[in-house]
Amino acid sequence: MPPEDSTPQPADPPAATRPRPPGLILRAREPSDWQALAALMQLPRVRWGTLRLPFVSAEETRKWIEKPPDGITCIVAILEDRLVGAADVTRYRGRRDHVGGIGMSVHDDFHGRGIGSALLGALVDTADKWLNLRRLELSVYVDNEPAIRLYKRFGFVIEGTRRAAAFRDGEFVDDYVMARLHGV
Repeated sequence: MPPEDSTPQPADPPAATRPRPPGLILRAREPSDWQALAALMQLPRVRWGTLRLPFVSAEETRKWIEKPPDGITCIVAILEDRLVGAADVTRYRGRRDHVGGIGMSVHDDFHGRGIGSALLGALVDTADKWLNLRRLELSVYVDNEPAIRLYKRFGFVIEGTRRAAAFRDGEFVDDYVMARLHGV
């Protein structure tokens, strides 16, 4: 029987370095994206996983995109000339200026194709290497298992559960507060 190899095995490559889906383009969100983003935010699965309400007008979305808050970095994912995802990191202010909040949505028809991984990888890379953020945080509904798995792959951990955190589709739902620390 051969001796057991005690050499440390290389870990899987970080999710941020996994290859993107062929043809996927990530770029800064532009004001001209407002119609595609308005349509994305009204998709049932997108709305189910976010705090978005139904029937938000495209005009409200246009105004929101034209006047983003200070400290926000917004990106979109384009595949086959379609906007298939959007994500952002918002740097907090004051004594929390080392912290960023993450928001993300992927088109209902493109789940499980690596769009979320590419978006989150780009945000984590930007936060770590360009914004010098030490803590990234987000909230996710406890029943959104695919999103929870994605966040864990990028080093986010569950820090707590907020009971009845949101009202969704006629009932209260809990969410997890998740965070990722870097260089702390």
